[in-house]
Amino acid sequence: MTKTQQFAPHLPYLRRYARALVGSQKSGDAYVHAALTALLAGKVDVDPGISVRAGLYKIFHAIWASASGHIDEEISVGAGRPASSDPSERLAQLDAEQRAILLLTAVEGFSVNETAFIVDDTPESVERSIAEAQGLIESQLATRVLIIEDEPIIALDLETLVSELGHKVVAVAATRDEAVAKALIERPGLVLADINLGEGGSGIDAVSQILDSFDIPIIFVTAYPEKLLTGERPEPTYLVAKPFLPESIQATVAQALFFHKPARKVA
Repeated sequence: MTKTQQFAPHLPYLRRYARALVGSQKSGDAYVHAALTALLAGKVDVDPGISVRAGLYKIFHAIWASASGHIDEEISVGAGRPASSDPSERLAQLDAEQRAILLLTAVEGFSVNETAFIVDDTPESVERSIAEAQGLIESQLATRVLIIEDEPIIALDLETLVSELGHKVVAVAATRDEAVAKALIERPGLVLADINLGEGGSGIDAVSQILDSFDIPIIFVTAYPEKLLTGERPEPTYLVAKPFLPESIQATVAQALFFHKPARKVA
């Protein structure tokens, strides 16, 4: 089996992770491309005795840290600053490795030991980082949430999860038209959207219409993430696969709220 064949099944998820880590599709994909280029050129290789997936993520991390100093070019690190409405200043409260650790464990599903291997740290340090990051997230990022989901049980699960994180669910919509109408009325600070709303239409269409009116972070929650991670068109930065773990929702909500910076409209 060639290297390309070995890595191909893991690339959509590495690209998802990279985009969430650095806060943009362009920057995230650039880091993934650099890692793959180094791999295919034989400059680095996956350590023997570990999974291909963990090895691939470790190589990505080494290149990301080397190229960016553990920080994306758009983010300024600092500790002890007060809470801010600006995402780059909020991110300063959580260092890059904490963000990485939270994503690797909660979204990518790596164990604490695997995560420690990927980020070149100890399991004990990884566990401390998770606890510290979660505490900061819960204290700083409360917002109003719109849930777009046609399955009542899943909608209830999402409502319970985000409420427990300190957010306020202002509306739940099961169809495209209902979602757009409620968004315009409630003006949420975050949207969690299913892609397929059955007879109620498309969650993607609902989100597109909402974003025509105002700029807010969107998290897609879907049973078929690979359909949105093709590399052939602009892709969602934030994506959670069904069935989801509570930790996956928590980590992705935190990343979306941390990184989102509304686009300035020309007057």
